[in-house]
Amino acid sequence: MKHTQEDTKARNPRQILLITGGTRSGKSAYAEKLARSLSTHPVYLATARLWDEEFRERVRRHQAIRGPEWTTIEEEKILSRHDLTGQVAVIDCVTLWCTNFFYDLEGNTDNSLRALKAEFDAFTAREATFIFVSNEIGMGGVPGNELQRRFADLQGWFNQYIAQRADKVVCMVCGIPVEIKPQSPSE
Repeated sequence: MKHTQEDTKARNPRQILLITGGTRSGKSAYAEKLARSLSTHPVYLATARLWDEEFRERVRRHQAIRGPEWTTIEEEKILSRHDLTGQVAVIDCVTLWCTNFFYDLEGNTDNSLRALKAEFDAFTAREATFIFVSNEIGMGGVPGNELQRRFADLQGWFNQYIAQRADKVVCMVCGIPVEIKPQSPSE
């Protein structure tokens, strides 16, 4: 059964979910499975900027795996230009989205964070189910140079911003989803 706007509104007018974890932890697969459980025609909003041929091939493999039930939108920065009202959307990934702002704003962490927050707020103001996929890059230790440290700061602060606004946060560990928000009342 195809989910209509009315179906989504009846379930929850707006829902924000954050799926986070390390590299190859199963984040995207979990987010896609979740989206397919909520809609027969989910949206995949890809934030990747195609930097080189190896990455372009990665994107092609991911697209082939997803299948025809998905609507794919490629948007590097301005997600709010796409009206996804009533839809279920996977936004993959926050790390690449941050990279695009950070690169275009010449590594300025403060300006990048301001721009990302404003765009996140504008995008998620609509009634839809938003499933954000992000990396926990700070779990890998302190980066080796200043530029990497500034980006790790940006990513960590923006992940916190999304998590504070999210209805649910799941951390993927070895392909296993560990729900970290909401926590049970006894915790």
